[in-house]
Amino acid sequence: MKLLLVEDNRALSEWLARTLRADKYTVECAQDGLEADGLLRTEAYDLVILDLALPGLDGREVLKRLRSRRNAVPVLILTAFDATRDRVEGLDFGADDYMVKPFEVHELEARIRALLRRVNQQKNPVFACGSLVYDSNRREFTLSGAPLALTPREHAVLEGLMMKAGRTVSKKALAESLYSLDQDVSPEAIEIYVHRLRKKLEDGDVVIATLRGLGYLLKPRHEA
Repeated sequence: MKLLLVEDNRALSEWLARTLRADKYTVECAQDGLEADGLLRTEAYDLVILDLALPGLDGREVLKRLRSRRNAVPVLILTAFDATRDRVEGLDFGADDYMVKPFEVHELEARIRALLRRVNQQKNPVFACGSLVYDSNRREFTLSGAPLALTPREHAVLEGLMMKAGRTVSKKALAESLYSLDQDVSPEAIEIYVHRLRKKLEDGDVVIATLRGLGYLLKPRHEA
C-alpha cells in the first residue's frame, strides 16, 4: 500500500512516516500544498493523509483540485482545526475521514486500515486466497496456518497481489507500490521478488501466474 503524507511540520512528518513504514506501508512525503498537488497529478496512491494548513496551497484547495480531476483516492484529513465547521467543510470537499491533532497513532492506523478495506470493498480485515491468508490489521501472512516469513519488499509485492487476488496486476503497478520517488522504479526488479515468493508459496495451494505483457495473477493452484 502506497501512501502520500502531506504535512508541513517536518518533525511530525518524519516521525509519522517512520511509524507507517514500520507497518510495511510505502510512504512518500510532501511538505507543501503545491508539491502535493503535483504528486497527485502524476503519481498513483492508495491513500492520502492531508493537513489543511499548508504553505503554497491550502489543503482544502489540494482536496478540491484532486476531486475535480475525478480522482477517488481515499483522503484522511489530519489537522489541528477542530471546529465542527472545519470538519463539515473538509468532508463536503470530498475527504473520507477527519482526525484532529494531537492524535493517537493507533487510532490513525486503524482508520487507515478501515479506509483501505472500504476502497477494496472488504469489510472483513482478513483476506484469503486458498490457504494463503492475510490479516490486514496485523499485516501478517500465513500459509496453511503457519506464519509466512517475508522481507519488506516481498511483503509489499504479495500484498499488492493479494488485495487484487483473481485480477491481473501489472509489473508497473507493483513497482510503483514498492518504491518511493527517491528510488529507481524498475518493473524488471519485480520479477526477482515474484520468483522468491513462488519459492515460498510452492508448498501451498496458491500460485502466482504470469500473463505475458499484462502482469501477474494470484490464484488457487487448482485454477492454474
